[in-house]
Amino acid sequence: MPAVPWFGMDWSTLPSLWSTLAVVCPLVLVGGMVDAVAGGGGLITLPSYLIAGVPAHLAIATNQLSAAIGSTASTVRLWRNGFANARLAVPAALFGFLGSVGGARIALLVPDAIFRDVLIVLLPIVAAVVLRRKSLAAKERPMPRGRRWALVAACSLACGLYNGFYGPGSGTFTLLAFTAVAGMALGDASGDMKIWNLSANVASVVTFALHGQMWWLVGAVAGAFGMVGHYIGAGMVIRDGTRIVRPVIVGVLAMLFVRTGLELAGVIA
Repeated sequence: MPAVPWFGMDWSTLPSLWSTLAVVCPLVLVGGMVDAVAGGGGLITLPSYLIAGVPAHLAIATNQLSAAIGSTASTVRLWRNGFANARLAVPAALFGFLGSVGGARIALLVPDAIFRDVLIVLLPIVAAVVLRRKSLAAKERPMPRGRRWALVAACSLACGLYNGFYGPGSGTFTLLAFTAVAGMALGDASGDMKIWNLSANVASVVTFALHGQMWWLVGAVAGAFGMVGHYIGAGMVIRDGTRIVRPVIVGVLAMLFVRTGLELAGVIA
């Protein structure tokens, strides 16, 4: 797996900058909106990089960077409005970071061509799980403090591994784990999940970057579009706004499968 230098790209292996931005940025904006409304935005943003022709490892890494930038605004907003449990945020952030480092290192061991096939298989499976998720419990379940702390740590580590290796749907899975396994109230779980997500994304970004897998410019620009998407999504006052989630995710996945089919047929490189 050839390394991509920190600041000097091997342009011969990458699609053009402008064509990549033209595909990625609009979809990352939409992904940010979807993520703010109902979660699962990664099911839109990661395929956008693959649709643009970005190699699999670089796509995962750069998607993590844009996700970290894009989700910062909603993380700060939830924290400032009291939607977080500061005591449980510590194990969430710490173990999420450690798990994501481990997941990213595992991903780097898989050859790029095989990794791309793995991603394409995982995407519809994760999409089905996320779109079929049940409603979450709003109230906290009584539990000894030490046990809840340990459960949050375990959930954060496990979900961090998944986030570092793959990413899409990890926020939803973590929120489900915090409420169903650790018994957290939905408000606190949402805030702590955002803190976990930011920490896990930073860990993944650092790990991939240290191994030469990061397209900084694309990730930064896409991250700005993601922030706009999160802002728009958070302010949406639409009756049953989650209706946009399913068709958008299905549409983006369909685009990815069409591109993959054209590649297999030799129509495009």
